[in-house]
Parts: sequence; C-alpha cells; structure tokens
Amino acid sequence: MANLREIRDRISSVKSTQQITKAMKMVAAARLRKAQENVIATRPYVAGLQSVIEKLSSSTASQNIFMKDVENPQSILLIVIGSDRGLCGGFNSNLFRFVTDTLNQRFPGFSKDGKLSVLTIGRKAGDFFSKRDFKVIQQNNGFFDNLRFDRSAEISEAVAKAFSEGTYDAVFLAFNEFKSVIAQNRIFTKLLPVTVEEADDDSADNIDYIFEPNAAQILDNIIPLHINMQLWRALLESNASEQGARMAAMDNATENAKEIIGHLNLSYNKARQAAITTELSEIVSGAEALNG
Repeated sequence: MANLREIRDRISSVKSTQQITKAMKMVAAARLRKAQENVIATRPYVAGLQSVIEKLSSSTASQNIFMKDVENPQSILLIVIGSDRGLCGGFNSNLFRFVTDTLNQRFPGFSKDGKLSVLTIGRKAGDFFSKRDFKVIQQNNGFFDNLRFDRSAEISEAVAKAFSEGTYDAVFLAFNEFKSVIAQNRIFTKLLPVTVEEADDDSADNIDYIFEPNAAQILDNIIPLHINMQLWRALLESNASEQGARMAAMDNATENAKEIIGHLNLSYNKARQAAITTELSEIVSGAEALNG
C-alpha cells in the first residue's frame, strides 16, 4: 500500500486538476451561450437565401455557373471544419471517422488517384488529414481564435473562384452541426454546385413573382452571398458544437475527479489506520518486553 505522503500528494494533484476542469467547463458554458445565439440567428437567414434561390432558378431558363452539375466529377474539394483545441471529447475524432468512412463509400480511390483535395479549418483537422494519405492544399490553423465573417468569406470566395474556373467539379463541406450540449449531427454536404429542390406544384407559395431587372441577374448576385453564408453557418455550427462538447467533457472530468478523490481519501484513511495500528502494536510489544 502506498505511504501517506504519496496519497496526500495525489489527492492534492487531482484536486488541482478538478479546479482546472471546473474552470474550463464554466468558460465553455459562457462561450456556448453566445455561440448558440449566433447559430439560432443565422439559420433562418440561410434558409431564406435557399428559398429565394429556388424561386429565382425556377423563373429563369439560364443556368448560373455555380449551379452546373457534373455527372461524374473527376476533381473534388473537401472542406473539413474541426477545432483548434482539444479537451472536447469525441468532437473531432467522431467527425474525422465519419468523413473518412463517407469518402470510402462515395468516392473510393479518389484520394490515391489524386482526385481529392482537402482544405482544413482548425488545427485538429489539419493535423489529422496532413498525417494521412490526403492531399491537403490549405490549412487554416488558429481560425477559431478570431472567428470573423470576412475571414470565412475569403475562403469561400477563393473556393468559388476555383470552382468557376473548372479546378474542381464539386466542393463538399464536412462539419459538426449543433444539436444540443451533449449531441452533434455530423454533416457531409455539397457546397458546390448549388443545388435546388424541385418546385412542388401543390405548394401554397405559387405566386407569380416579377423580378427586376431579371431573375438571372439577381441569381448571379445572390449565389455568391449564399456560398459565403453556407460556410459561415457551418463555422458557427461547429463552434457551438465544440463549446458544447467541451462543456460536457469537462463536466465528466470534474465528476470523475470527484470519484477519484473519494477513493483516494478512503485509501488514505485505511493507510493511516494501518499505520496507527502498527505503532500501537509496537508500543504494546515494547512495554511487554520491558515488563518481562
């Protein structure tokens, strides 16, 4: 059995760790509140843009360059959004496993043949894909230290330009969508070309709109904004999911530390009682030897 000093030192160490995890949980909770508000405020706007694009596309015969779909894409860009820091449970590992499994199912052999390029956002995503058999063309580390729309727009505009020039036939986006503090939805979705759902003839919104100057020109102006907002929304979703995952992980760590401290205190009391019993036995034995 460990001596009393070793047990005391370990109890002190676990208590220090518990204080750190408790503080990290509180910080994550504060950041989550703001991140969640941003996500809730952004979702209706993104959905509204999608609805407007669907109305515009159904009102014009010309097709926007960002809506041209290739039946058999030969060059694909994948944007993966992870986190810059760890200590957030399975937030990153679950997403990366989901992405690799999806790629193996939908695009087998693309990575080995050089048909798949990866753009990562977040240090953890960059580290994961750069150390494996993936062609990483750009890493954006430290992105969430200063999360701003203009930085997101720079990436989306560069990606849109590469797509319009024919560098990529399709662009996909992978991220964690915020569901709750303890749960995230892993998303693998197409960013480019922009897809729209077929109009429902039975839909209640069958109003015949008049567009000025014309639907095609408005569509040309609004689709770049739509692309920017799709990436921005994914970043906000990932940020909120990260804070929720870290809050849950730090809460579990704090509870585990509490249990460990309880076990250590029990071991300390047992060791202390054993030491007292041993000392009493030695004193009794010594007294009997003197009396003898």
